[in-house]
Amino acid sequence: MKKWITFDLDGTLMQNPFGEWVFPELNATVSRWAGRPVNIVRGLLEEHQRRMRAAQYVAAYDWDEMLTGLLEKLHIEQRLDIEELVIKHAVPGKIRLLEEGSVEVLKQLREAGFSLAAVTNGFFKYQFPVMEALGLSGYFDEIVTPERAGAGKPDPAILRMFGGNVVAHIGDRLDHDVKLANDYGCLSVFVYHNLPRALLSVHPSERACDASMAGILTEKWEQESSGTANGPLARLCKPKVVVAAVRELLTLEELKKV
Repeated sequence: MKKWITFDLDGTLMQNPFGEWVFPELNATVSRWAGRPVNIVRGLLEEHQRRMRAAQYVAAYDWDEMLTGLLEKLHIEQRLDIEELVIKHAVPGKIRLLEEGSVEVLKQLREAGFSLAAVTNGFFKYQFPVMEALGLSGYFDEIVTPERAGAGKPDPAILRMFGGNVVAHIGDRLDHDVKLANDYGCLSVFVYHNLPRALLSVHPSERACDASMAGILTEKWEQESSGTANGPLARLCKPKVVVAAVRELLTLEELKKV
């Protein structure tokens, strides 16, 4: 029986080109078509947030469909293909791995007997070109995306293809990744790359209970809430394990015992 470890991608393993390259080009192109400044990205993100609040986790990441709807409202006939923009910008210097040595960690986890899957809210057509360019795609047995699974994070249904054999999910968001793992019932591993030096001396399995971690989790939760009324950090969004780098996964007794 396979033992799965699932990974988030953006913010956990890699930096995609959306924020620095794709979105600015969208704004520039649409503004040129409109003959005036148009912040089409703001409209996209507002529609994304609206769909997330409505638990439309698949539709919330269909950037091409949302863009087409906004262009129609602006009475602009031209169309942009976001997949083509991602491929255009998925080149060295515009995308990167977030940690040196992360690919070696994936390799060692596979050698230890785990099957690996990327579980991301980005559609396959946007994620795979970046994964391929960074040399990540070959290390994953499965790439699970919302339009393929019919569900998106934090809905635990996105993990249903694995049955009950997911032992851990690794990710950088409390509201998506940690909540998904806790709700599903596997080990929730929160990746926080900017962990203070004092916490680096605490074992990853004990950090979540360390008093100094509470403020970090609360601040991260507030950032993810984006000013919406999410209230205090929810129980399901509290991680079991906190790592400063994915290489620390190799030290976890929770994985060695599986």
